[in-house]
Amino acid sequence: MVERIAEWGMIGAALVVAASAAHGGAPRMRPPAVPLVVHDPYFSIWSCSSELAADWPRHWTGAIHALCSMVRVDGKVYRLMGVELRDAPPLPQTGLRVTPTRSIYEFEGAGVRIQVALLSPLLAHDLELVGRPASYLTWQIASADGKDHEVAIYYDNSAELVVDKADQSVTWGRANQPGLQVLRIGSAEQPVLAKKGDNLRIDWGYLFVAAPDEKGVSTAIADHKSAREGFAAKGALPDKDDARMPRPAKENWPVTACAFDLGKVGPKPVSRHLILAYDDLYSIEFLGQKLRPWWRRSGAEAKDLLAAAAKDYADVVRRCEAFDTELMADLTKVGGADYADLCALAYRQAIAAHKLVAAPDGRPMLFSKECFSNGCIATVDVMYPAAPIFAFLNNDLLKATTTPILDYAATDRWKFPFAPHDLGTYPKANGQVYGGGERSEANQMPVEESGNLLILAALISQLDGNTAYAQRYWPQLQRWAEYLKAKGLDPENQLCTDDFAGHLAHNANLSLKAILALAAYAKMCDIAVGGASPVGGASAPRAPQGKERGAETPRPQDLKKEATEYRKLAESFVKEWVRLADDSDHYRLAFDKPGTWSQKYNLVWDKVLGLGLFPADIARKEIAYYKTKLNPFGLPLDNRQTYTKTDWEVWTATLAESPADWEALMKPVYAFVSATPQRVPLTDWYWTLDARQRGFQARPVIGGVFIKMLSDPAVWRKWSRGRQ
Repeated sequence: MVERIAEWGMIGAALVVAASAAHGGAPRMRPPAVPLVVHDPYFSIWSCSSELAADWPRHWTGAIHALCSMVRVDGKVYRLMGVELRDAPPLPQTGLRVTPTRSIYEFEGAGVRIQVALLSPLLAHDLELVGRPASYLTWQIASADGKDHEVAIYYDNSAELVVDKADQSVTWGRANQPGLQVLRIGSAEQPVLAKKGDNLRIDWGYLFVAAPDEKGVSTAIADHKSAREGFAAKGALPDKDDARMPRPAKENWPVTACAFDLGKVGPKPVSRHLILAYDDLYSIEFLGQKLRPWWRRSGAEAKDLLAAAAKDYADVVRRCEAFDTELMADLTKVGGADYADLCALAYRQAIAAHKLVAAPDGRPMLFSKECFSNGCIATVDVMYPAAPIFAFLNNDLLKATTTPILDYAATDRWKFPFAPHDLGTYPKANGQVYGGGERSEANQMPVEESGNLLILAALISQLDGNTAYAQRYWPQLQRWAEYLKAKGLDPENQLCTDDFAGHLAHNANLSLKAILALAAYAKMCDIAVGGASPVGGASAPRAPQGKERGAETPRPQDLKKEATEYRKLAESFVKEWVRLADDSDHYRLAFDKPGTWSQKYNLVWDKVLGLGLFPADIARKEIAYYKTKLNPFGLPLDNRQTYTKTDWEVWTATLAESPADWEALMKPVYAFVSATPQRVPLTDWYWTLDARQRGFQARPVIGGVFIKMLSDPAVWRKWSRGRQ
């Protein structure tokens, strides 16, 4: 790339760009950034502009990960994606549609109509597809004027996709694969799992570009000028691959390129596609052991990945289209058309901010990354807000997020009476690094994380209809319940998940979490002895399939006693909470601070888990008060600042009993998405007066916007049972 767009375009906060809707022709929100090729925290490429040809695609961190596409129509070249060739005009973009698994761009000009679809098949109910890092790029072209046109399509990606910094050297080559033309590129050094941190890109493993080996298909590995200018001038790629390697990615910008000569194209649509895949060899280091990506767990190699992706193309496209259509319909039914658009935009981001790997014993583990937060891996107060998308669609993925941290808490290394915060810094999950780490209780989140894991364990048990999973970790869960019994009602001066706001004593919302966690623990005890019926997304109760390895199963009489004891305790705490938090027409931020307020988003679990613990008028009073505190772009987190959290806003809005109140609280959130001037993957921390990003982006917590779907038991039950 000769020229670079160094700064992302900024737009006024009031500017909203409308495009055609995915349903019913209603106006849809303008995505701040559009997911293009999105699989995990390293393989995550976005368009950060409204026009696909207005900027280079970028990694979620903002670093350029250049994808280039052009079309040659009757000898003249137009840009579809990326900003080269500079002297080639962009074909006018006429539409954009973002569905849960696809981003679909429409173009029209020069007598042709083109659709470019980028599909990352993250079907949450199918672990094989979630764990398969292969996206499809599909071009569909038809004449728009009734005439035949000579058409050729061009694609390339730069070596930036395989290095952290563009001055790192890369090598490349081809792979022999029946039925495919395969190009491979990777860093020369291959420092597998050598780095950890937040603002990093992968610099090990290999990127693969694979196209069907058909008539009219050609591929090349060349410097960007030779590939792009050759296609523009003659519609052809260089005859030979560039042999000047290894060399830095920025030295003459080596690209892996593919061209499709379609010949004459008439009114009948013609399509071509390719596969973009990444083999990272090893993905995560967990307690000193390097773990393979899920798709490699049985010894598969890159050729197997590509063969499976090629074989499944038509079926995957069909399944994703059906999934998107059905999910969007149910999202609209439960939360409205704008809510469906928000969830569609959040879907791939939420799943792809995780990495699915095989544990040493073969179980699935799903590791989150705190993107542009602190880079932590498997953070408990990240998996907690992210949980709704997995609870809604696949309980196995929810278990996969909690398994690593629960396994760690069960080791001798974790000596505290409360739950851990994290497992390290991505991608090294070798032990907590936050606060006092494993050394001291300083700057920990004891009530926060203990409450989070008890609530998640209860949610998992409710979905399974038994406690087989929880029993593996019962000593830890029991210990954390005891801790909250002693410390949860009136929390000491400590951090909560909103740690950017600093320490706070007597935190009313944190107390809510602790009380609900105690009731959730009581519910688990009831489920374990068959005394509670699952609600929401669960199917009929099922007996545990034997004792889990390492579990210490309590006796039924002890469980029944604990169920009664902790339920009564939680009920008594509710009465105390109301007395301590009441501030006339609302409830306080902190028990000792009259005249303050905060979002009580944790209260949503009383509704979702069917605990029936807090009187309904508490939520009603809060919702009425929140409506008086709304700013143009959202409800502030509390009275201290005008910033807010996107995930918590949706949790708070889910407390509303009427559609009108839901819409009143959500309408400013939708306005924020369209108006925020920072063109980045969805942030969950922004200012409510001008829609500007306060911090964070591309984080897994955006999966929390699916919480509304857990408020409809019938729809939740339908989806949690899986799709075909």
